[in-house]
Parts: sequence; C-alpha cells; structure tokens
Amino acid sequence: MNNETPPPAPDPAPGRTRKRALMGLALLFLGGAAAYALYWFGVAQWREFTDDAYVAGHIVQITPQVGGTVRAVRVEDTDAVAAGEILVELDDADSRVALEAAEATLAQTVREVRALTVNNKVLRAQIAARQSDVDRLRRDLARREPIAALGAVPKEDVDHTRDALTAARSALTAAREQLAANQALTGALTSDAEIHTHPRIKQAAARVEEAWLAWSRSRLYAPVAGQVAKRTVQVGQRVAAGTPLMTVIPLRQLWVDANFKEGQLGKMRLGQPVTLTADFYGTQIKYRGRVAGLAAGTGSAFALLPAQNATGNWIKVVQRLPVRVTLHPDDLAAHPLRIGLSMQVTVDTHERDNANGNDAPLPPEAAPAEASASHPALIAARARVADIIRDNDIQPPAPTR
Repeated sequence: MNNETPPPAPDPAPGRTRKRALMGLALLFLGGAAAYALYWFGVAQWREFTDDAYVAGHIVQITPQVGGTVRAVRVEDTDAVAAGEILVELDDADSRVALEAAEATLAQTVREVRALTVNNKVLRAQIAARQSDVDRLRRDLARREPIAALGAVPKEDVDHTRDALTAARSALTAAREQLAANQALTGALTSDAEIHTHPRIKQAAARVEEAWLAWSRSRLYAPVAGQVAKRTVQVGQRVAAGTPLMTVIPLRQLWVDANFKEGQLGKMRLGQPVTLTADFYGTQIKYRGRVAGLAAGTGSAFALLPAQNATGNWIKVVQRLPVRVTLHPDDLAAHPLRIGLSMQVTVDTHERDNANGNDAPLPPEAAPAEASASHPALIAARARVADIIRDNDIQPPAPTR
C-alpha cells in the first residue's frame, strides 16, 4: 500500500497578481499619457520656455567734454543718483577766468556800440544845423550879390558871406561823412531795442556763451537716474576729454534678452505676454512682460570670429536668437533686478493677431535729430548775456527844454 501523499496543486494567485500589476501599470501609463496629452493640447503647445535669458539694460558712461584735474568726486560705487545730480567736479579756475574776460569784453562792446548810436543822433542834429546854416548863407549871398553890383553893399561883405557859405558846406560834408562812418559801425539799428542784433555784440555774446559752456562742463552731471557702477576716477587725477570716469545704470529701464532656439520662434509675435522668474528671487516671485522685438541676427552672426560653415566638415548647430522682453514697471519697482541676472522666460503664444509675426516690417527711419537749444547750460549762458547787455546799455538822459 502506497502511503505517499500527492503534491499540492499550484496556486493561481501569483499569476493573477502579476496580471493585475501589469494592468495597473498600463492604466497608469495611459492615464499619464492622457493627462500629458490634455496638458499639451491645453497648455504646453501655447508655451515657449527658455532659461537662457539674462537681464539687460543701458550702461551710461560718464565722460568729460573737457580735460582737467579732478577736484571732487561726489559719489561712490552702488550709490543711487538722481538725474541732474553732480557726480564729478573738475578744476574750473582757467575756465572761470576766460568767462570773466568774455563777459568784460561783451560789456565794453555794448557800451561802445551805445556810444556810437548816441553819436549818430548828435551828428544828425549837427547835420540839420549845418544844413540850416548853408541854406541861410545861400539866401544871404543871393540877396547881397545884386545889391553889391549897384554899390549898395560893400564887396567885402559879399566875399565874407561867400567864404562863410563855403565853410558851412565843408562842415556839412564832414558831418555827413562822420555819420556815414558811424552808421557803417553801428549797422542798420532802427531802434534802441535792437542793439543786441549788432554784429559786434552778437560776436561778443557768442564768446560769452562759449566760455560759459566751457566753464559749466567742469561739472559732470548724471544724465539719468540710476545707480553708480565702475567708478575709476580719483581726486587729483588728471583726465582728458572722453576718458570714462564711471557708469550710471538706470535700473528702472531694464529688459530681458531671452535666447530662444530657432525652432521656437515660429509662433512668437510681437506683444505676446511673457511670464518671468529670476533666480535671484526664486520661483515665487513672477514678473510680467511683453515680447518687444526679435534681434536682427543670431549671436554667432555678430561674434568676433563668425563660424565659417563653408569650409571643413560641417555639423549643424541649432542657433539661438535673442528676443527682447520688456518688464512691467510695477513688478520691476517692487522687486529690483540687476544687469546680468539669470531669468527663466515663458512666452504665451495664444495671441497671434500680428499677421506678420516675427517678419514684421522694419520701422521707418527716424528723422535726423536737430540740435536742441534747450540745453540747460546754454539757456543759462543766454540769460547771462541778456543781463550783461541790459546792465551796460546805458541810455543818455533826455534833453531838457
């Protein structure tokens, strides 16, 4: 009799467990794929992202227009300055002396021209008197000559009258020549108010303005509000015109240069909204922006040594094009940035109203800039010229009757 027990039947549970696990993984994968598909069609296809982006801004160099010795430096690196604030002062002793000499020359010229205009009035009065004398003597001579022929008047009286008439005519001619000479110096001044139009006064006034500008340029002002950086100037240093002394960065006028791959640019349009984050503040702080424009060329095109793809073995490299993104001023004021900081940029490409897209026509050429007469130093110089002319244009007292 066989007492051996038969082996137990295999348990089907492990197979079912494995099958259920595989089905769960498949469902999880399908759910993830469906979720990603929904995310792609609803969100991702309308987003273009890059972390190759950096803060950019204007770097305003401070350079003197005239050479000189630095007398004072009013600011340090990282100082905040307002527009029009004095940054550097140069020694102005020479320019001050030149300005005072030009002002003295203008004052003397105004007095000389005024004296000439007064002489013109005197000469006109003398000419009128000489003309009256000539007319009177001519009448006397015409009346005496017939009577002298009859012997009623001595011949000596007629000769004296004739000599007096000749002298009066000579004096009249001399007065007229003197008036003509004075008028050649004074020009065609029709009124006392037009003395500032005299060529000599205009020339002297131009020299005062030139000296004033040279003197005012001994002080260097901040052209914009911002923060001082890269200060290299020191007190006592001798600087030449055009030497960089420092820079001022207007931190409220920053933008972001986002370098997108060329395959990401097809859906981008000017004016599309942009969301940005800075590594400086983390992902919790978000900046609002807009696509302002696309660069005219890639970085490699403007490199110092451009790539020569026509020689040797060629390997395609995906190019990146800088896209300029403007920042919302409120966000920039609340969370200031610095030039060169890293940014993460996401462009929302839903808005595509710009039919030309990134092939928008070039803007029209701007009209050539005209020289502005509203320069503060020039305005002050012309005001000083007007004061000098007014103070030295001394009118003669009115004649008493």
